[in-house]
Amino acid sequence: MLIKKEPSIIQSYLEDSSNLPGGHAEGVIIPRDEGEMSAALKEANSKKIPVTISGGGTGQAGGRIPFGGMVLSTEKLSAIKEIKKNGASGWARVEAAVTVDCLKAACLEKGLFYTYDPTEGTAFLGGTIATNASGARSFRYGPTRKCVKNLKVILADGTALSLKRGDVKARKRLLEFETNGRPYRLNLPSYKMPHTKSSAGYYAEDDMDIIDLFIGQEGTLGVITEAELELVEKPKGFFSCFTFFPSGPKAWDFARCARGLGPLSIEYFDNNSLNLLGKKYPNVPQSAEAAIFFEEEITRGEDEVLEKWEAFLERQGVSMDNTWVATNPSMQRQFLEKRHFIPERMSEMARQSGFPKVSTDLAVPEEKLLTMVLFYKSCLEESGLHYFVFGHIGDAHLHVNMLPTDAKSYEKAKKLQLEFVKKSVMLGGTVSAEHGVGKTKKEFLRLLYGEKGIREMFEIKKALDPNLILGKGNIF
Repeated sequence: MLIKKEPSIIQSYLEDSSNLPGGHAEGVIIPRDEGEMSAALKEANSKKIPVTISGGGTGQAGGRIPFGGMVLSTEKLSAIKEIKKNGASGWARVEAAVTVDCLKAACLEKGLFYTYDPTEGTAFLGGTIATNASGARSFRYGPTRKCVKNLKVILADGTALSLKRGDVKARKRLLEFETNGRPYRLNLPSYKMPHTKSSAGYYAEDDMDIIDLFIGQEGTLGVITEAELELVEKPKGFFSCFTFFPSGPKAWDFARCARGLGPLSIEYFDNNSLNLLGKKYPNVPQSAEAAIFFEEEITRGEDEVLEKWEAFLERQGVSMDNTWVATNPSMQRQFLEKRHFIPERMSEMARQSGFPKVSTDLAVPEEKLLTMVLFYKSCLEESGLHYFVFGHIGDAHLHVNMLPTDAKSYEKAKKLQLEFVKKSVMLGGTVSAEHGVGKTKKEFLRLLYGEKGIREMFEIKKALDPNLILGKGNIF
């Protein structure tokens, strides 16, 4: 087991993509296997030392950033243990620090496909499970939760759990299990989950699987060390398209109609996002006020997919002169680079400004999307802030990113962020659709679940982590 206490080394574990300042820790523990991970937690628990789990550092909500105690890094747990194909599907058994990009590449060699598609391919799989992350292709495939078959988790006291989906289920809202002769009896929260994609707080449904409690718990209930993930057959190819529109409403209507054609993803970009994109890619149409990016798998013939979308574009009155189409892997990679460039460039701009970007990760029921988009538009135009609106419009999940440049604009952005959160909750949406709550969105959970819901979650936290050492400041 490696233990690092040099300030220069600790510093690299004090940041993630949230740019949350002020992180500090006494040291970094780097276990080399599950046995060392268990021993490290057992010792920290006996001494009541806070432990913050560190993954790949790509999180958006500050969950990785410690405020005291020790950092426990999963970085050495990086083995792809097994990938198996079984007919038209398969599965992979991987350790927590395997990156999304590494797993995708290994799967493709076996004729398989891992469906999760985040902006950051360097994200650790353990972190994506701990936040129930999703990404653009969740429109077709759903969030990470849907592909997790089995998990290995180490509790705060060092106890190792091997969880197989289907083995332990709640009875209504009561979850009972036993490990190492110790019984656990957990009363799951009584709140109703939002009817949207969500990674806000502990998952709680009648008759749910125990695995789902540990997906999205953000390192507050245990450390995910290994997972078995479902895979699908590798598609023959992909069809990708950027379509540009003279106004936002035309793009919104196009996205609404495109849902029925079943693409992998439907992504939206506002005028400010396109202006940003145009600085690197000058062929972005200057007259465009909005764009939609969508993808579809090619499972049979390429011509069939092309004909379907060409007919749809024509029915929607979309000019092919304002449409980019990619059918070969090289062009598709270029399209994905363009799609990912926007959030990556915004994060760079925020770091350069010295002020964190103030963003939302809100999703609402599909029928409420237009109401939410119009609310965003009205408030942002009136605010005078520098902002970008983009993201997963197919899931009724758009990201608003505000880039303040001084203390006054930062406070204005924070107030507006809260108004957006309140509106989402009022419309039946979530306060975090894919990034988790971490340290930056804790106050939003009370708006979603109320004080009672927070207390019910905290009772589960205390049952599994009585000394409250894990994930200090995350969620609670």
